[in-house]
Amino acid sequence: MKQYEIDAGQRPGTTTEESAQLKALKKENAELKRANEILKAAASFFAAELDRPHTRS
Repeated sequence: MKQYEIDAGQRPGTTTEESAQLKALKKENAELKRANEILKAAASFFAAELDRPHTRS
């Protein structure tokens, strides 16, 4: 059995509760990665805005 096949399924010896916790953590991790991508995009947008010359009124 390949490692990715083991990682995709429930590992032998894990309880269903542990498996559920693992699934929840993976979901949370995916959401955090997505939020991080959004923050990086926002940061580069604001950096570009700060570099742009602004006229004061």
